[in-house]
Amino acid sequence: MSSLSHADHVGPGVQAQNDLAHHHGGAAHAAVAPGEIAVGVVIGRASEYFDFFTYGIASVLVFPSVFFPFLNQLDGILLAFAIFSLAFIARPIGTTLFMAIQRQWSRSTKLTASLFLLGTSTVCIAFLPMNTSGGYGVIVVLGVLRFIQGIALGGSWDGLPSLLALNTPKGRRGWYAMLGQVGAPMGFLIAGSLFLFLNTQLSREDFLGWGWRYPFFVAFAINVVALFARLRLVVTEEYTQALEERELEPIGIIEMFRAQGYNLFIGAFAALASYALFHLVTVFPLSWIALSRSQDINNVLIVQLVGACVAIPATVASGVIADKIGRRNTLGTMAVLIGLFAIAAPFLLDGGKVAQDIFLVVGFALLGLSYGQAAGTVTANFARRYRYTGAALTTDFAWLFGAAFAPLVALGLSQRFGLVAVSGYLLSGVVCTLLALRINRALETERPKPAH
Repeated sequence: MSSLSHADHVGPGVQAQNDLAHHHGGAAHAAVAPGEIAVGVVIGRASEYFDFFTYGIASVLVFPSVFFPFLNQLDGILLAFAIFSLAFIARPIGTTLFMAIQRQWSRSTKLTASLFLLGTSTVCIAFLPMNTSGGYGVIVVLGVLRFIQGIALGGSWDGLPSLLALNTPKGRRGWYAMLGQVGAPMGFLIAGSLFLFLNTQLSREDFLGWGWRYPFFVAFAINVVALFARLRLVVTEEYTQALEERELEPIGIIEMFRAQGYNLFIGAFAALASYALFHLVTVFPLSWIALSRSQDINNVLIVQLVGACVAIPATVASGVIADKIGRRNTLGTMAVLIGLFAIAAPFLLDGGKVAQDIFLVVGFALLGLSYGQAAGTVTANFARRYRYTGAALTTDFAWLFGAAFAPLVALGLSQRFGLVAVSGYLLSGVVCTLLALRINRALETERPKPAH
């Protein structure tokens, strides 16, 4: 049995049926089916990850040439990665802002506004002109749009993952926890395939002139579909009642930090190894290989797409493993494996085409196994009324601490000190994860168990 929290011991599935069997004085309402929530979670997360990878891939293949032509390739990619990080800095701000919007108006208003803002800022990037003059105006606009993307991503939290976690059958928490995470390799698969197709079918001039813009238009369309798929759930009476009965309501950020701020940071650092690995097998290798010219960039994308196909069943497998040995134990074990992978990384990345391909495929497999359980591993420690806001902010801070600057730092360190510095960077995330999990276990043993 998992030792994650008291929620693992009280039988969330049974408790959910009891809690949802009454409303306003005992009147019954339709039960919330975990399968329906899962569909909304997968669609919502896949659309967000598609946006994420569209920008990340373009930061290497497109932006240095289109927006920073006055810089050399290395400095252009570093500047693109610096702008890339702005969205992660903005996410907690977006969460705070849109939680206030939800308290003032409604959950559906918040979700509609945030996804509209996300889609608009994404499609506006596609309309930016090439920086032929070498000025800074377009660069500033790009940075502003990227920051707005982060604000919108922070506001897109719909509470469905928390509701799903509280309504899953006993012994299946790991399985349902991975469903939202499987959207990551799906999003990369779609975004990477689009860029690969455009980069191989178009001339370099056409690709940089207009071809790269197409994935950003697709991102807008996918956001519209995801919006309606999620609104179909969150605005219905039974889901609204279920969220209210589970006390999944926005809490003021100041109150959140005063009451259980320590849980935010424990949760963020517990997933640090997974979030750091996230960029070191997706975005960073593209930049490293593009600069070293050790193989054709289209071949790298093909291998990464193979890796994404491996990551999908690996993510699913993480759910099975977590239900057997516990989610925290799974995350700790994967952190150790990520540490071993970090030690091998310099030899693989600097070992020629075959070794680089092994790095990518193995890295994606590890990413699926670890990232599949990275979200919400310790958010069950939040008191129920803080879980909605706590889960959102924990995710924001995990991205900020673990992933926001990973491509920028890894590329900068590797160019200055060699790939061994990338190993040290990833190993530091492993250490943080293991320490956070240890602290979380110690806090749990001191926390009194709730009455059944």
